[in-house]
Formats: sequence, structure tokens, C-alpha cells
Amino acid sequence: MSLLSKTLALATSALIAASTLTSVAKADEATGQQLFPLFSYRTGPYAPSGIPQWAGYRDYFNYINEKGGVNGVKIFVQECETAYTLERAFECYERYKNGYAGAPVAVLFTTSSGFDAAISDKARLDKLPIISVAGGRGDAVDGSVFPYQFPLLFDYWTEASIVVEHIANQVGGYDKLKGLKIATLYHDSGYGRETIQPMAILSEKYGFENIQIAVPHPGEQQQAQWQQIKRAGVDWVFFRAWGVMSPVGLKTAARVGFPADRIIGDIWTGSEEDARPAGAAAKNYLAVSVFPSGTDFEITKELKKNVIDAGKGDLKDVSKFGSVYYNAGLVQAIIYTEILRTGQKKFGNRPLTKEEGQWAAEHLDITAERIAELGATGLLSPLKITPQDHEGDPAAKIVQWDGQKWNAVTDWLKGDRPLFRDAIYARAAAYAKEKGIEPRQAQN
Repeated sequence: MSLLSKTLALATSALIAASTLTSVAKADEATGQQLFPLFSYRTGPYAPSGIPQWAGYRDYFNYINEKGGVNGVKIFVQECETAYTLERAFECYERYKNGYAGAPVAVLFTTSSGFDAAISDKARLDKLPIISVAGGRGDAVDGSVFPYQFPLLFDYWTEASIVVEHIANQVGGYDKLKGLKIATLYHDSGYGRETIQPMAILSEKYGFENIQIAVPHPGEQQQAQWQQIKRAGVDWVFFRAWGVMSPVGLKTAARVGFPADRIIGDIWTGSEEDARPAGAAAKNYLAVSVFPSGTDFEITKELKKNVIDAGKGDLKDVSKFGSVYYNAGLVQAIIYTEILRTGQKKFGNRPLTKEEGQWAAEHLDITAERIAELGATGLLSPLKITPQDHEGDPAAKIVQWDGQKWNAVTDWLKGDRPLFRDAIYARAAAYAKEKGIEPRQAQN
């Protein structure tokens, strides 16, 4: 059975299962509003990573709605618990793909790279734009093949290059990488496996030994993997963990004697929720950062005053306000509202359709000036999307955990994206050939 057939079969069963979801609304309850389906995971091993994110989303949307909405259009949030599983994510997708309670859906923000890959065929048939901020499938940057998928802001291929760039800077240059052993310890999922190919390309170019080691979901047992790393004499570890796998890995590394300052975590492995539970084992641990933590941004000050202090926030533990994951949700919520504003400039100040949402996502241009107007200077970097480039200009910093907080140890790094361009677009072309897709011609 083909992937498409399997996906459609799963989607059919999801239609039946979707009737068991708890959210109930009258048919026209949200007419005049814009639907935002929030695919959450407040349960399961990844809940600590998700709960602050959903708060960042919800708090910003509450703030926007209390100010009258996006040009008068309020955001109708419907949260759907996925427990970070594909089956439940498909249930949520089927429930909300055509809107809900009179509110249309313009774009769908997803929260799982595995789902991003699995939904590709279905989203193309349904013509529903899928937005994956700092995640998703890498080849979807090619808008000619993937008109309905947007891995905005950052991608795992660029991340791999930034990690190698930082290591090169630490050892005295790219020429000093030859002979080094760099291991990637990754969550054995679509998300975790996404850097296997770029690390192979980087290894071939710079001559370091590329060691790939998988950790089965959810990552609560890693002793064998870290002992393998220690025995192999690995110099650096690129740690692509998720959820409980992060603190478990840091504690296990400390037990086998691998230094934390030689471990560089993925962007989803570099939050307070990843480092703090590991205690002393996390001190000096490094990570790639796209979502700065902190509460001194103008927009976070506004949220503190108007949402958190007013008792309208989603966080039960307000100490997580301004954390990496809270700010990740906030950044994504800002991007969503800017997609709506982009579409409204063309189609009018009303809820957008899927077709209009797709156009808006392809013409998103969040400038430094606009970021300042939003009160998000320093929180979000400029982001410009085109029909050909569905990502923008990715960049990240390397940060280090001092035992209490994250501190930037580099400026913005961009890696060597041109090195991967041919490989990424070749993957997209192969996908197009496999699926019988005729790539779109360049358009404005």
C-alpha cells in the first residue's frame, strides 16, 4: 500500500474517531471569526515541552482578541489534544480542516515534524496550508513542489551546519575538523532523523567522522548510547532530543563522564524544561537557539500587565512566563497574526479562506520595522517568504546554560545553507517525481 493510500485510510478512520473529541460548538457559534486549531500535547512524555508553548499562543491570542482582534476579526481557538501521536493528530486535522462552528481555517500550524511529513499528501489534496515554525520537512522550502507546506524561520539542515560551524570556531577553523568524531544522538522519529543527510554532507566536506546513534521514543533509557559515545572517543555530541529524552541524556552523559560543554542541543532541546530537571549535569550545556527567553521585550511586558497579572493567562506555573518554550509559542502566534494581516491587505478585513491563507503565507514579509511595531525586537528576526522560498533566511545563536538561565555565546549564525541547496531541492524533485507532481513555475 502506498503512503498516500495509508494516509487516506488513516484519515478515514480518523473521521470516525473524531466524533469522540470533546470540543463541542454550535454550527454558527464562531461566524465572523478566524479558526485557529491548536494541536496540543498536554499529556504524555512531551507535555513539559508543550504546556508553556500553548500558553504563549493562547495568551497572545487573548491579548489580540481583547484589543478587537486582527483588524476586527477575532481568533477562535479550538484546542485538540494529540498526546504527540500521529493518530490523534490526524483526528484533529479531519475535525478542523474545513473550519468549525462557522469559522473558516486559513492555515494550520502543526506541532510535530513527524505529522508534517505524514500529512504532505493529504494537505496537498485538501489544499490546506501547513505552517511548521522552526521545524517540518526540509524539502518543503521548495515552494514549487510544496505549495501548501511552510517550514518557516528555521530548518534542521541549517541547524546541522550551524552546529558544525560552532565546533569549527572552537577548534580553530574548519580545517581542524578533519579527524574529529562528531556523534549525533537523535530521537528516533521523523524529527530526529532529519539531520542524518546534512551531517553526511558536512562530514564529506570537512573530513570529520560522522557517527549517528538513535534513541527510541520516548528516550528514558540512554545508558547504552552514551557508553557507545564514550568508548568511541567522541569529541562532540549533536544532541537532537525531545521531551524527557533531554534531561535523561544530560544526566546519563554526566554519569559516563562526557562533558556538558561538548554537547550541543537542538532548538527543541534547549529550553529551561530540558536543562533544569538535569540539575548540575546540565551546567555548561550548549544549545542552538531560535526562540530567545526573557520577559523584557515590549510585547512580553504587555502580556504580563494585561494577561498574566490580570489573571487571564493560560499558565498554571507563572514562573514559566518568558521561558524558551513560552516565547516559542508567542513567536508562532505573532507569525500567525501577521499571516492574517498579510491576507487581509489583499482580500479585506474578514476571515480568510484556505486559498487566501496560502497566498498570505507565500507573501509574508515581517520586516525589522514591523517587528518593532509589534514590540518583538530581539524576540523575532525578520522573515520574508516567497512562492519559491517557503522558509526565509534562517539564523540561530548558540546559547549556554549556567545552571540558572541561558546565555548567548555567539551572535546570529547562518551556517552554510548554499551547501545544501542542491541536495534539498533534489529531495523535493524526487518527491515530485514519485508523486507525479508538476512543479509550479516561478510566480510572484
